[in-house]
Amino acid sequence: MKNILYILTLSLLLTGCGNEKKNSTEAVLESNDLETLQTKRDELTGQVATLEADIKKLDAKIKEINPERNIPLVTAYTLKSENFDHYLEVQGSVQTRKNVVLNAEMGGVLQRVYVEEGQKVSKGQTLARIDDGGLSQQLAQMEIQLDLAKTTFERQKRLWEQQIGSEIQFLQAKSNYDGQVNAVKQMKSQVSKSVISAPFSGIVDDIITEQGNVVSPGQTPILRLVNLDDMYIKTDIPENYIGNVTEGKSVLVTFPVLGETVETKIKQTGNYINPNNRTFDAEIAIPNKTKNIKPNLTARVKINDYNNKEALLVPQNIISENADGEQYLYIIDEIEADTGVAKRVIIETGRSEGDKIEVLEGLKEGDLIIQEGARSVKEGQTVKIMNN
Repeated sequence: MKNILYILTLSLLLTGCGNEKKNSTEAVLESNDLETLQTKRDELTGQVATLEADIKKLDAKIKEINPERNIPLVTAYTLKSENFDHYLEVQGSVQTRKNVVLNAEMGGVLQRVYVEEGQKVSKGQTLARIDDGGLSQQLAQMEIQLDLAKTTFERQKRLWEQQIGSEIQFLQAKSNYDGQVNAVKQMKSQVSKSVISAPFSGIVDDIITEQGNVVSPGQTPILRLVNLDDMYIKTDIPENYIGNVTEGKSVLVTFPVLGETVETKIKQTGNYINPNNRTFDAEIAIPNKTKNIKPNLTARVKINDYNNKEALLVPQNIISENADGEQYLYIIDEIEADTGVAKRVIIETGRSEGDKIEVLEGLKEGDLIIQEGARSVKEGQTVKIMNN
């Protein structure tokens, strides 16, 4: 009897499995029968509708038992006014007005170089001398003749004052003396071109032509003289900043190669806008106490072009944009304990610095701004404040 029951049970199970296999989606797809396919689809659609209805019932019951289960978790902060500095960043290179190459003013042989590279020199100090080709000897002879002409003129003048001699003798002596004075001045000017002197105090950076070489006036560079005290940066500023980048504005100058940053100010701004790139010049003074800053050194310049001591700043990453191009973020309203309602606020923003941006309209001091979770909430949705 037991064997018969076992056989019957096994037969029923096999029949059920066979029917289930026969009604499976894979089997229906293989049948290629339109009516069978449509019947199977209707069956599955009905099952989905039933499952969705059951899920809604379960969600409602869960909300009834634990109303905070599906509330989004957010962090928020109270908006407060703070000081805001905006910086315009541009590139520049260091320059100095006291960086000159001294050329020969007279042709001849470079007779002597009195200085060495790296040597500090004073204004007016003799740096080099060019062979003057005998002009010094000519000047000495002319000075002797000048002394004679001066003596003759002074004697003739005394005689003329005593009404001795003729007027023509007096005038000839005076003319000879004046002519000799002018001739000596001209010769001294020529001889002075053979001496190369320092136009300002500084450092001999490079001796370009060694002594003994033949030099030509205005064409042969002798040496380079540099002074690192009067350094500045000249940079181009876009014309739309003409009202904000003005004389006296604070500037942060960073030298990437040196790893140094100095605080300074704009010394002056240009009065001409370049029509080719629509920019104007700004000159920035550079203090150089350590002498590490050299001409042509690359610098990053940050000009403080805007300041608001009572700015409302928010992180840029919490701001979204709608289909109309309006910017918005969420604040928390109707606060009760550690929950509240998310409220969408359309805002107008201004300048940004780093990850912060200034809000010009739409917010007020004291608003509770949603920060973490700002992009996952919706208008009117209840939220739970984690850091309240």
